[in-house]
Amino acid sequence: MTSDLVLERLKSLHVRLIDLSLDRVLRLLHALGDPHEALPPVVHVAGTNGKGSTLAFLRAFLEAAGYRVHVYTSPHLVRFHERIRVAGRLINEDALLALLEECERANAGAPITFFEITTAVAFLAFARTKADIALLETGLGGRFDATNVIARPAVTAITPISLDHQHFLGDTIAKIAFEKAGILKPRAPAVLAAQVPAAEEVLEARAQELDAPLTRSGREWIAAATKDGLAYRGRRKIELPPPGLLGPHQYENAGTALACLEELRGFVVPDAALARGSREVEWPARLQRLARGPLAAIMPADAELWLDGAHNPAGGAALARVAEAWRPRPLSLVFGMLNTHDPAGFLEPLAPFVTRLAAVAIPGEFNARPAAELADAAQRLGISASAASDLADAVARVAVPDGRTLICGSLYLAGRVLAENG
Repeated sequence: MTSDLVLERLKSLHVRLIDLSLDRVLRLLHALGDPHEALPPVVHVAGTNGKGSTLAFLRAFLEAAGYRVHVYTSPHLVRFHERIRVAGRLINEDALLALLEECERANAGAPITFFEITTAVAFLAFARTKADIALLETGLGGRFDATNVIARPAVTAITPISLDHQHFLGDTIAKIAFEKAGILKPRAPAVLAAQVPAAEEVLEARAQELDAPLTRSGREWIAAATKDGLAYRGRRKIELPPPGLLGPHQYENAGTALACLEELRGFVVPDAALARGSREVEWPARLQRLARGPLAAIMPADAELWLDGAHNPAGGAALARVAEAWRPRPLSLVFGMLNTHDPAGFLEPLAPFVTRLAAVAIPGEFNARPAAELADAAQRLGISASAASDLADAVARVAVPDGRTLICGSLYLAGRVLAENG
């Protein structure tokens, strides 16, 4: 028996992949002895874009200061184990298998989603291993997300909100913000990254109802790029090296993490630890350069291959700012996307910077958009595009000497790329 076999079996416990509710996960957690009530202080993060990067910065800062940190994120890229980091280390196979089987027995065949039961696995792992703090990323939304069972988080944070998963969260920014605001808790400090007005209005109103103190980007704190790195201004004034995660949007994510640290009581993170964390932070498939491996070997001389998991319009806009800075070198895209996302909305801000695009159906994903459909969406935006048979074919079609090729459109595609490229 392996964890992969048990994970596959757990997918059959509920007919719907996503079914937002807290009843099922609370039932299972109670059967397991309520491990979510035995966690160290929790930082709980929701938002549309930047959740994982914000947690990566937080982990890097805290670990550089010597703290033991639990982290729960999703989805994984290559192996499920990436989702659960126990006191600084990815959960090992033996521990994961034992916890999966324990949760499966406690659930006793009752309906429960894959995310709900695996969230219970994470909480059980965290409750049984001593750590100083736990960092939790919502899976989808916030109000009814399986992670939203922590009654008294030390800090909550909401990264930028934009349109995504409208079929589950609502068709307007305000409706989506209402769902994300579900993680705010009475009197728990809340950190807000930069928000569009429609989202900020909803979040501020909910925080006021809960008497939750707000720390907002552009008001109580600000993070900005300087010629030497990152400048943060909140209660502390901090100068840091450039973030180890690339792209202008990462300055805001780093700032959100720094603002969370300022709200944590009892944690001391010296400036030297912050500087080390800023330099050493890692988060795969976020503007990650692929310099080796079979796909990189296809690239012509002096060309670069990059990977990013962005998949919604706000993610496309963030990549467009990177693409503008990359000029005048030609930029090509290898593009794949799930049918739950909007290819035109993602590609529109990128279109002025892209010379050619190869579309690919995400390997192994039953709800991947067909390559021909993606190529057609790109062509309607004026991008020279074609459908490729696989990833290697896509890279070979669009890579040019002295150019950059960016693989993007889905975290699931990014995972396949990392698996294929070693």
